[in-house]
Formats: sequence, C-alpha cells, structure tokens
Amino acid sequence: MTDTAAAYELAEVNIARLKFPLDSPQLKDFVDALDPVNATADAADGFVWRLQSDTGNATDIPVLGDEWLIINMSTWRDSDALTAFMYQGRHRELLARRRDWFEKLEEAVTTLWWVPAGHRPTVAEAEDRLLHLRAHGATPYAFTLRTTFPAPESSQDAAAVSRSA
Repeated sequence: MTDTAAAYELAEVNIARLKFPLDSPQLKDFVDALDPVNATADAADGFVWRLQSDTGNATDIPVLGDEWLIINMSTWRDSDALTAFMYQGRHRELLARRRDWFEKLEEAVTTLWWVPAGHRPTVAEAEDRLLHLRAHGATPYAFTLRTTFPAPESSQDAAAVSRSA
C-alpha cells in the first residue's frame, strides 16, 4: 500500500427501497441475515468502518426523506477489499435475493468516493454524493465500481474530490 493510499479510504453508500415493512414475514430472511453479514463485513480484510445505529445496523437511519429507503454505508481500504467482500460468502447470497426484498430503482443507488483516512461520512454527505452521481455521472467526487477514480495524490487533487462536477 502506498502512502497516498494509506491517507485515503474508500467510502461506499448504497440504498434500497423496501418492498415490504422490515418486520414483515417477507423480509424475515433479510433481517435475520443482517447481523451475520455485518459480522462478516466487520472481520473482512480491508474493512474500516460502517454506519450503524444503536440497533447494530443502519436500517432505522433515515435517508433521502423516504421512509421506505434503507441505507448501508461503510469505508474500506480500497475497491479491491470492498469488491472481495461484496461478491463472496453471505453477502453474495443476499445480493442474489435482492429482488425478493427491494424494488428495482432506475436511478443510481450506490456510489463511492475517497475520504481522508479516519473520516466517518455522514448520511447527508452520502446523499449529496449519490445525488451528484445521478446528476453528473461518475466523477472523482462520486463514482461507481464500474467507473472508478484513484485516491487523490496531492492537495490539489484532494480539493477536486471535495467538490467537482
């Protein structure tokens, strides 16, 4: 890992619109899997932090003013670490069933961005990044796993990541 990479962590946010209430029988398998999947994430190589409330997850944290949306937000060493977690084991099993539990949304529901190491992004920051991605497509300010950008290498690059269109 380079000194530059160590200075930044990759933040990710994804949102989903529920098809049913969280306490419904239709979402029981999803809700029952939250703690084990979160424990797997917490122990994953390259995992740094995840958003959680007193419940231990983030399903009760409001996002974009829509009570049917739930949020997942975390920071990782890099995109390789995030991708390794996403597409293996328990999380992969949940991804395969996402259409059972969540509506298919046409607009972007996931975005990534670089944050200074140790920074813990807020929901407002994540909402801003996601809306920016929807409006402008992938930029160093907000991007996707398909269109990634490297961590900033200089203070000038860091300023561009702070807000760019």
